[in-house]
Amino acid sequence: MAKEKLSIVVSAYNEEANIAALYKELQKTIKKLPLKKVEIIFVNDGSSDKTYEECLKLQKKDASVKIVNFQRNFGHEIAMTAGMDYAKGDAVVFMDADLQHPPAYIEQMVKAWQEGSEIVLTKRVDNLSTSKLYKFMAASFYKILNMLSDTHIPEKMPDFRLLDRKYVEFLKNFNEHDRLFRGLLSWAMPRDKVTVLDFVAPERFAGESKYNFAKSLQLALNSIVQFSVKPLRFSIYLGILTAMLAGLLGIYVIAEHFILNKPTPGYATIMTTIIFIGSIQLIMLGIIGEYIGKIHMEVKNRPLYLAEFIEKEEKDAQKNH
Repeated sequence: MAKEKLSIVVSAYNEEANIAALYKELQKTIKKLPLKKVEIIFVNDGSSDKTYEECLKLQKKDASVKIVNFQRNFGHEIAMTAGMDYAKGDAVVFMDADLQHPPAYIEQMVKAWQEGSEIVLTKRVDNLSTSKLYKFMAASFYKILNMLSDTHIPEKMPDFRLLDRKYVEFLKNFNEHDRLFRGLLSWAMPRDKVTVLDFVAPERFAGESKYNFAKSLQLALNSIVQFSVKPLRFSIYLGILTAMLAGLLGIYVIAEHFILNKPTPGYATIMTTIIFIGSIQLIMLGIIGEYIGKIHMEVKNRPLYLAEFIEKEEKDAQKNH
């Protein structure tokens, strides 16, 4: 299979201050690549600022810039999906627009790909823009996630990666709304032909991270539910445990009343038992409800996104130079 064309998919949400700087860095790297054609696909994920306008400015002078413009915010995972749908390269590089995925590493990715790697991942050895508390919370999240998940999802491996066309076509077969690319790749990861590059994530060039605590928590819940039924098994074990505790409590009450002749006032015991068992039931119902909710959303089979694809003819670009 030919390895001459590359697509770079850039997910952008309210990144107007970063677009021009990112494009400048990308051009420095693209000039070094031993490829016939490189296209840059900016996916505007329903930004409320001037991200879309900044992308249009670049496209006026460069026909290799393509734009997928979402009508509203569909989320980072769907943005990568849309970029992948429109990408025409023999391989696709995924990255964010905040310059924390350094474009200079694309040269190493392409080299590894042309030498035989079908998947090139990156591992973030440090992030200069995050606090020690955030790093601790992230590490704890991945430990809990992998305890509850049937699919191992590696830590510190962001969505900055290169995929050969073979795996791009494979991922396009998935039509899940709540998706996690890291999990899908781990689920289908080959044992060979995979390269991992270490990198240090610099501080954001401009703006702030769009992943607040609520979004991070939602991502965590989706990750667990999508790749495992262990929480459901946990609810079964919890139910068995509470039933055993309730049985032991019943034996104790009977023994206290008939053997020890020290009857316990019933109100406190009954209320404590009801509250305890009721709380466990609510937890179990919540876990079951989360899975049923996912099923409910997926069976609707709605389109993943609504977007327009904007590209410029090569001839028009040449007139503008």
